[in-house]
Amino acid sequence: MDQYNDDMYHGVVRSMVATLEAKDFYTYGHSTRVADMAYKLGEVLGMTTEELELIHIAGDLHDIGKIGVPDNILNKPDSLEVDEWELMKNHPYIGYNILSKTSTFEYISRIVLYHHERWDGKGYPKGLKEEEIPFASRVLAVCDSIDAMKSDRPYRKSISDELCKDEIKKNKGIMYDSKIAECMLNNWNKIVNELYN
Repeated sequence: MDQYNDDMYHGVVRSMVATLEAKDFYTYGHSTRVADMAYKLGEVLGMTTEELELIHIAGDLHDIGKIGVPDNILNKPDSLEVDEWELMKNHPYIGYNILSKTSTFEYISRIVLYHHERWDGKGYPKGLKEEEIPFASRVLAVCDSIDAMKSDRPYRKSISDELCKDEIKKNKGIMYDSKIAECMLNNWNKIVNELYN
């Protein structure tokens, strides 16, 4: 029975990711890379086996709320206008609402809700700062940013490892938890390079 429940649980996750990927081409592969990166970073940070499993699932589902963002905004080939960006910023809350409907995803829904919060309190949707932000959300924030920088977008090309590392360094203690960002930088080859080379 446990194996059945486990298979069903992972099947639901895969179906949800596939649903989003059908709507948002950019998401194809992005969620998987963020999930894998968060798992590897979590290992180095000493997260437990259960925490690693949960952060991997949260990585897979972190953008599920984009299902509720209009297609013309989600797939716009250039930068978003201010009002469009405000609609895009609703996706963590939409994701939370989707996932929190079942107790199975209750903890994961909170990780998803806060993955765009910033260490300095200038993130969204709640403006949480520092350790008010769940640890797993802080891990996801670094991984999500790295994959965004390392991926081609309709309006810009991916950037080099060196430029990407510089952005993480510049934003330690601003966007990111300094300890998590430093851990990523110190273990870049082990965590990041395997996903993009």
